[in-house]
Amino acid sequence: MEEEKIKKEVRTRYAKAAKSSSSCCPSSAGCCSAPNKQVSKMIGYSDEEMCAVPEGANLGLGCGNPIALASLKEGERVLDLGSGAGFDVFLAAKKVGSQGSVIGVDMTPEMLDKARANAKKGNYANVEFRLGEIENLPVADNSVDVIISNCVINLAPNKKRVFEEAFRVLAPNGRLMVSDLVLRKKLPASVQKNVDAYAGCIAGAELEDKYLEQIQNAGFQDVQVIDEQTYPLEYVFGEAAFKNVIDQGMTQEELKETANSIVSIKVSALKKPTG
Repeated sequence: MEEEKIKKEVRTRYAKAAKSSSSCCPSSAGCCSAPNKQVSKMIGYSDEEMCAVPEGANLGLGCGNPIALASLKEGERVLDLGSGAGFDVFLAAKKVGSQGSVIGVDMTPEMLDKARANAKKGNYANVEFRLGEIENLPVADNSVDVIISNCVINLAPNKKRVFEEAFRVLAPNGRLMVSDLVLRKKLPASVQKNVDAYAGCIAGAELEDKYLEQIQNAGFQDVQVIDEQTYPLEYVFGEAAFKNVIDQGMTQEELKETANSIVSIKVSALKKPTG
């Protein structure tokens, strides 16, 4: 599947999510599409966290809670890759305080509009949202202390480039904490080629070993999987993707096996000083 086609489809889906205040997968389940609070609780957000951000910031698009394990400190500079409507950005902003700052980068203009409106609504003075692709970050070298991301890197066609960019913008002693979807084994070809499955966070997922290897190859050290969990079948496939793969002949048993091969992981890594 061509990179530009993938990006266009993903951008279109998330633009719809921003406009409708719902998930990226219309009228369906899927890792990005169950009811917002239900998904957020399942992946580790507390009621307090969900109530601490402006209404409309939590679109239920994640697969984990990177804030919970990032151990953010007062005054730190944070970067959120694929910041959406700003949910994790706003939670991070409260952790780093007025002396810290948080940058959210997203490639969907509609999401940025929503995030900026949410920031204004919540009077957040220490956040900024920038338009850009996570493969080519609009962020200076060595300029942030912590990078977080929530179920977004799996959507990037060039994950190697994402981690290289993350390493570039992190300051020495900076740390990476991401939640993402990975695979225990390869997906069937019918799912891999399904653009609806890709936009729904499934077909773009990388094999876990390769995913971790790409982080290490970018220069990160102490790469660790902190947590790992599977999803019920109904949270893995969006309605459009589900219909397409059924039409292509996948049985219920094959669908179940496919769902069981997809896991959400929380990964931490460090950028240690050289020399």
